[in-house]
Amino acid sequence: MKRLLYLFLIIPFLTNGQTKISGTVTDNNGEAIPGANVFLRDTYDGTTTDASGKFEFASDERGEQFLVVTFVGYKEFQKAILLNGNPISIDVELQESINQLNAVTITAGSFTASDESRRTVFKALDIATTAGATADIAGALNTLPGTQKVGESGRLFVRGGDGNETRTFIDGNVVLDAYSPAAPNTPSRGRFLPFMFKGTSFSTGGYSAEYGQALSSVLALDSKDKEEENRTDIGLMSVGADVAHTQAWEGGSAGAKIQYTNITPYFDLIKQEVDWATAPSSISASSAVRQSVGKTGMVKFYGNIDHANFALYEHEIGNQDNKFLYDLTNNYTHLNGVYQGAINENWSIRSGLSYTVSENDVQIDNNYSAVMTERGLHAKTVVSGSINDHIELKTGVEILNREFDQQSGNASTCFTELITAGFAEADLYASSKFVTRVGVRAEHNSMMETIKVDPRISLGYKTGENGQVSMAYGRFRQTPLNKYFILDTDLVSEQAEHFIANYQFISNSRTFRVETYYKRYFDLVKYVNADPNTLENTGDGFAKGFELFWRDNKSLKNVDYWISYSYLDTERNYLNFPVASTPNFASRHNFSAVYKHFFTKLKSQLGLTYSFASPRTYNDPNTADFNGGRTPSYQDLSANISYLPKPYIIVHLSCTNLMGRDNIFGYQYSAAPDENGFYASRPITQPAKRFLFLGVFITLSKNKTTNQLPSL
Repeated sequence: MKRLLYLFLIIPFLTNGQTKISGTVTDNNGEAIPGANVFLRDTYDGTTTDASGKFEFASDERGEQFLVVTFVGYKEFQKAILLNGNPISIDVELQESINQLNAVTITAGSFTASDESRRTVFKALDIATTAGATADIAGALNTLPGTQKVGESGRLFVRGGDGNETRTFIDGNVVLDAYSPAAPNTPSRGRFLPFMFKGTSFSTGGYSAEYGQALSSVLALDSKDKEEENRTDIGLMSVGADVAHTQAWEGGSAGAKIQYTNITPYFDLIKQEVDWATAPSSISASSAVRQSVGKTGMVKFYGNIDHANFALYEHEIGNQDNKFLYDLTNNYTHLNGVYQGAINENWSIRSGLSYTVSENDVQIDNNYSAVMTERGLHAKTVVSGSINDHIELKTGVEILNREFDQQSGNASTCFTELITAGFAEADLYASSKFVTRVGVRAEHNSMMETIKVDPRISLGYKTGENGQVSMAYGRFRQTPLNKYFILDTDLVSEQAEHFIANYQFISNSRTFRVETYYKRYFDLVKYVNADPNTLENTGDGFAKGFELFWRDNKSLKNVDYWISYSYLDTERNYLNFPVASTPNFASRHNFSAVYKHFFTKLKSQLGLTYSFASPRTYNDPNTADFNGGRTPSYQDLSANISYLPKPYIIVHLSCTNLMGRDNIFGYQYSAAPDENGFYASRPITQPAKRFLFLGVFITLSKNKTTNQLPSL
């Protein structure tokens, strides 16, 4: 009883030693903020605000303490208060932290898939599981708006630009010759597999001032930081085999892969329209090393070596019995290294170096041979960070040294181009709803002896929690193709201006996007008096259109699908064009529908892709109307399925052009007319109506559930 009485006597004294702290938390508009965290720093004393933004708690602490208030999307509030037992009432007004993830971002002309928290639109698994793409990055991106199917090339053709106007970067470093070699009028593939990368940024226009030497678009790939486990991957395919091993350790990892491809057995089973003398074959080896450096730094290295060869007979148009042998051997090396890390809390640095060598040895019967070699060394350093809550800055310098030479018999032609560039780009946040990106890029070209300055500007405004509008303008330039530049090194850069506006809405795993654009070309290469050996920069052109995109992986259980549509109106007066006309690679209407269904009970995944492109132009010399011909429309339904008999074993089957449609991409005509003045022709078609792929992929690891599905 005495002890109980003692407790009742001492409780009032303990209570009197506490300090009661209360108040209200609002935003800068006076609106209450419910759920804000309110606490004393370095203590367990605190609470959260109620629906009216009010809070109240007591503390036994004494003396000066710091009251802290935090809430997502707002700056942290701190204030020193004196705790002496007397009640404290304090009202807190939180200020928006406009550089948080909920701030508006620039979306005009750009599809991104990097940090998941920034609303991924496209990621590696999307690329790997898109039917018809066969794990080719360009093949999957061709289902997005702004691109179009050019089946005889396989490259990225964007908004009226040809496939050479898209430049590829890995970790900010340029990749020269990013596509594997292909026979004339047969599609090529990208050299890099999607599973190497944690993020993909595909800009169909208006891209960052960091990137240059690309008229139409940029494909920026961010490699993975590190692997988490040791594993060995084995692939047995209808077109070859590969084996890879990854070794992981604390703070880093290393991996290597060797792959052999030989399509001869496949071509023996599936009839081909191409008269192959030697079916395409290749052997390639790649390696990747990632290592943490210090507390925040990371060094990444990637290397790829590839040897490829094929030979085929080209038949004379109008006389199939006359033919000649076309033989190509390609040797390719790409090395890429980058360091990235923090300078301090607000600033980071990325510094990289890439080196590319691509050699093509062409033999045509015994009458002609040529060896074309391109070497490129690219160095770049970028510093980025926050000046304050309203300004983020990215600035850097780079050097691209490029050599090209062509040896044909005793003749030799070559050039060396050194491009030095600097750029700066600032994101100016007026609020969390409005941002302006202002950029400028300056380039000095040693061959052209010029310094050119290209402005870039983008605007973004949030119309609500999930929607925003963006606009962009930029000027872009690119050195003419090697085959033109080597003929006349006095040519200047081809140029384009982009004007873009879009609206994007993302909510609950659903994305809607509409975009319109206008692109103006000038200083394009043009033949003088129709002579392909005499060139000048007097060509011009335009491209305009609008695009729609819808993606939904929420409404239907275990289903992910997207739909895209592009309208394109474009004309050019360049090369041998006598008048302005639509290029023969451009389609006015392009449509894609991608459907993926995951059958969990069957341990399977089914993919379907339907693609449509309206007729393309071609020039029939038998008529007076230049580019007056029209191909049939392009249509393709492709499918794939992956089955997991064991968690670490995948059986993958894919088929392009399931219905066997005979797509025609244009027509070739004989160089001279016959005795009746008629030019013979033949259609440019697919090498085969369908392409079938079958593979078995096995992963050996401590974790028996790891597999290669993301890399198919």
